[in-house]
Amino acid sequence: MRWRSGRRSQNVEDRRGQGPAGRRGPGIKLGGGVGGIVILLLALVILGPERALQLIGDNGGPGGGPVEQVSVDRQPDPAQDDLADFVHVVLATTEDVWNEQFRKMGKVYEEPILVLFDDVVDSACGTTDAAVGPFYCPGDHKLYIDLQFYNDLKNQLGAPGDFAQAYVIAHEVGHHVQNLLGVSNYVHAQRGRLSDVEYNQLTVRLELQADFYAGVWAHHADKAEQILERGDIDEALNAASAIGDDRLQRRARGYVTPDSFTHGTSDQRQRWFRKGYLTGDITQGDTFNASAL
Repeated sequence: MRWRSGRRSQNVEDRRGQGPAGRRGPGIKLGGGVGGIVILLLALVILGPERALQLIGDNGGPGGGPVEQVSVDRQPDPAQDDLADFVHVVLATTEDVWNEQFRKMGKVYEEPILVLFDDVVDSACGTTDAAVGPFYCPGDHKLYIDLQFYNDLKNQLGAPGDFAQAYVIAHEVGHHVQNLLGVSNYVHAQRGRLSDVEYNQLTVRLELQADFYAGVWAHHADKAEQILERGDIDEALNAASAIGDDRLQRRARGYVTPDSFTHGTSDQRQRWFRKGYLTGDITQGDTFNASAL
């Protein structure tokens, strides 16, 4: 990905080296570091989002639970400085793309804040362990990323490359777009009104639309700034495949349970990213009314 000459976003809040560096409490210790994201993803696809988040909550994450936080003074890892710079540039490209797309819709785009953190972070969605991977909190309109995740993405999930990393940011920004357009509120309002299986199916459509929006970003960012190099789209597609529900479930237990899917299969995630990239047309991303995903 061609990024070094790009604009740096001013909407990055760097909390690395600040705040709680560890905690103790009852429940399952997910922990950060190598392999943590794999454990959490497997919990999501096997147990479903409700039970997985409950377990995180028992350990002091979203959902509550006794927490003892231990603060330490430390400096951000200088080895991550180049990656942090990369994140600033990628976020800036998403701002440029979505400001223009919202203008075309007659709307004003609210640029989100991206928070860099180590290990554990406090947000409007609760205290969250880095093992959940990058996430978007609708309560404060912020994206949260522990840069260690990118090592896990490469080494544990088999999805290397800078454009794979950019896809992750673009996907989370896609959730911000959904939040601004009212899609997220619609989905969350169905919780308790639908069966677990039906609600899982709805969250799959939410996630696939975020993948589509990531593809829309790639289309317009490249058109405006020629950011793509040979192999970049393949890197994004490989990352989308690596976190498909079916692939993660097979890795965990050797078989899949489609009714428990919450993010979509590897093929579905690739298909919707590719559609967004090829069309660049936000109106073609209505996953909620699509007859086939």
